[in-house]
Amino acid sequence: MRAKRIIGLAVTVIFLLTASAALAAWHGYRGSGGWGMGTQYQRMYNPAAVETISGTVESVDKITPMKGMMYGVHLSLKTDKETISVHLGPGWYIERLDTKIEKGDKIEVKGSRATVAGKPAIIASEVKKGDNVLILRDASDIPAWSGWRR
Repeated sequence: MRAKRIIGLAVTVIFLLTASAALAAWHGYRGSGGWGMGTQYQRMYNPAAVETISGTVESVDKITPMKGMMYGVHLSLKTDKETISVHLGPGWYIERLDTKIEKGDKIEVKGSRATVAGKPAIIASEVKKGDNVLILRDASDIPAWSGWRR
């Protein structure tokens, strides 16, 4: 009887230590990583400031647009008038798409002009590469990676 109590107590202590270690390592549910609807970053997309630009991709990089967000995919696009930063979306979404955008590609970008981290940028809603079109936002400006719909 006493051996059962000791074993039960040992199992309980081991369980509590394991659970507390798991809780200490967990940093909370991150959801969309700051890319979801209603976030500060998404509110920077302005449907009234949408324009279409064309150019050549100078670089494709991973960036974190704002503190607390997970990384996203960003292009540096050279147009006839300027070289501008183009934000495509969260890495976990963009990297799974079939169409890959690479350095040297000639593309057309439709998106909202914004200021991100004090620098001009385009938050993309659509990217055309040859015959392929990446739809990053729907007609209601809701990101394609968002499960939320109005």
